[in-house]
Amino acid sequence: MTKVVMHGCNGHMGRVITDLCKADSDIEIVAGVDKYKDVDNDYPVFDSIAEVNVDYDAVIDFSNAAAVDGLLDCCEKNGKPVVLCTTGLSEEMLAHVDKACESIAVLRSANMSLGINTLFDLCQKATKVFADAGFDIEIIEKHHNQKLDAPSGTALALADACNDALDEKYEYCYGRADRREKRPKNEIGISAVRGGNIVGEHEVIFAGLDEVITIKHTAYSKSVFAKGAIEAAKFIAGKPAGHYDMKEVISAK
Repeated sequence: MTKVVMHGCNGHMGRVITDLCKADSDIEIVAGVDKYKDVDNDYPVFDSIAEVNVDYDAVIDFSNAAAVDGLLDCCEKNGKPVVLCTTGLSEEMLAHVDKACESIAVLRSANMSLGINTLFDLCQKATKVFADAGFDIEIIEKHHNQKLDAPSGTALALADACNDALDEKYEYCYGRADRREKRPKNEIGISAVRGGNIVGEHEVIFAGLDEVITIKHTAYSKSVFAKGAIEAAKFIAGKPAGHYDMKEVISAK
């Protein structure tokens, strides 16, 4: 059985993961970390990861960007692997992630769902076909009105997947309201919508002359991300130092 610490246990995703783990005999949450104590948990909850005094195999992180540096410092110190699901990380934080991978196993993904990670591959294949044929690429992402970062980490990862397919040919455009000109060919437009309780929707549009191809993923529940995080924790426990992603989790199943 994999024993995990839920970092951000009393947030929405933390609660979803907690409930799913109760029904999974292969994983157990032995402690949580959260400054908010307004939830009744079946495990002890600490203010910080450094205060956790029980043994564990891995950390699942669904907290906020401000807590990531401290989490990585503690995991590096104690040699514990981490599933890093928090988005909106700065360049400095991403550099810290890269450094941490030298001493511990870190699984970081912009999105934990099986569908989205399959979408990355589909976008790369589609880009190789459509880009040379003159198709424009646009990405539209939609989330609930409480999401702090925009565009989403998943939208950026989808743009990166397209860009990687063509050796970093594209530049990213996050809005065209401040300019009056024709659309450049070497850009990917990324638009963010925030409203209601939309769980997550990502649409990649390949627009050519007289035809449009759309690849779309819709999440109707946050449980799709929670299930992925749980499987990632099982996968990364005991792994050597390095950077891992959901593709490896999927291929290992």
